[in-house]
Amino acid sequence: MQKLVFAAVSRNYFNMPIWIAEHRGMLADEGLDVAIELYEGVDEVTNRLRDGRAQLAYGITEHVILDSEAGGFLEIIGGNVNRLPFSFVTGKAIKTFEDLRGKTVGVSSLDAGSSSLVMKLLSARGLEYPRDYKMRAVGPILARWELLQSGEIDAGLQGAPLNYMAVDQGFSSLCEPRREVPDFQFTSLNADSRWAAANNAIVQPFMRAFVRAHRWFFANREAVTPIAMTETGITEDYALRAWDEYTADEIFPRDGDANTAAVQALIEISSLIRAVPNRVKSSADDYINRGYLDAAQKQLESMSVHKV
Repeated sequence: MQKLVFAAVSRNYFNMPIWIAEHRGMLADEGLDVAIELYEGVDEVTNRLRDGRAQLAYGITEHVILDSEAGGFLEIIGGNVNRLPFSFVTGKAIKTFEDLRGKTVGVSSLDAGSSSLVMKLLSARGLEYPRDYKMRAVGPILARWELLQSGEIDAGLQGAPLNYMAVDQGFSSLCEPRREVPDFQFTSLNADSRWAAANNAIVQPFMRAFVRAHRWFFANREAVTPIAMTETGITEDYALRAWDEYTADEIFPRDGDANTAAVQALIEISSLIRAVPNRVKSSADDYINRGYLDAAQKQLESMSVHKV
């Protein structure tokens, strides 16, 4: 069995495809022994991918773009959260955006990720950072949910199914970002391009399992549920609601691919806040290497034909 490390953020529902690949034996089928390591900080995931402690990761797509523009070697080789699964959830005392003046919004990182999106959403409603509100880097959605409940932050993006849980407990959802930004590549399957190129014999079987996991996710509502419950700690009803939302709006890609339009939307939104001088790459596709995914899909088609 070939060993490798896969890094991801927290116990997010975002991680369902890799958990499915593990639980359903898809990785083992491909001769892979994958250690799935979860971290509470989005920066930690990227750092481990960059320095080689992890070989593959579900990471913040904006990190890949910023790394590439700074002369780094990170690249997108597959999709993950291609459309936003978030609600903008606030404390129980906050009922309008105006109520957020002087308050604190929790984000995953001040340098990338949810902060760009939060600034765009609030700017559209007349609230400018840092004039009108504060942002605090608190980590991913589980951390934001805990801090929102304790009152240490006043608002933050909450992903399915934590957004349902929040509303059911009396918290407010002031907007659904996906309605305003239909496509947004929040996270993706990322790798160091040098490692991937030198280890095609590992990447290709991984990508076959990756594609199979996405197909299986969309086809198996009831069977996905216990995996979600085991890995995230959510109850059955919330697991089912999350699956319904993720499949109805194809938040995960059916084919495992990143979305060019979604990466472009990310670039445009982040560039409003974080200017990248002398941009080296001119289009969203310049950050995506689809070679491994395309090859895996063709291999799976060939295998299917030969089985028939």
